[in-house]
Amino acid sequence: MAVKLRLRREGTVKLPHYRVVAADARSPRDGRFIEIIGSYHPLENPSRIDIDEERALHWLQHGAQPTDAVKQLLRVTGVWETFKPGDAPKRDRSGETKERLSKKAKAKAAQAEDDA
Repeated sequence: MAVKLRLRREGTVKLPHYRVVAADARSPRDGRFIEIIGSYHPLENPSRIDIDEERALHWLQHGAQPTDAVKQLLRVTGVWETFKPGDAPKRDRSGETKERLSKKAKAKAAQAEDDA
C-alpha cells in the first residue's frame, strides 16, 4: 500500500482549514485516511500550522510520500530538515536560493576575467 501525507479539506465554503493526514494514495482527497498528523489554518493571520513531529517522522521513515503542499508545511515547521538534513534551500530576500546566486556570481567573475 502506497501511503501519502496530504491535506484533507475541512471547513465551509470559502472558509477552509485542512488536516494533514496519512492516507492510501488511491483513496479520495476527503475520503478514508489512516491517521491525522496535524492541521493547517491558512486564513488565520499569521496562518497556523500544527504538526505532530514524531508521527510525521514515523510516516516519512516508513516510506510515506508527502505532497508538495505538505512538504512545504513540513519545511516551515522544521520537520523536513530533521528528516533530510541540509535539504531545505536557503533563500535571500529576492527569493532566489544561495545556490543559484553562487552560480550567477561565478558566471559574472568568469565574464569579468574574460573581459580583462
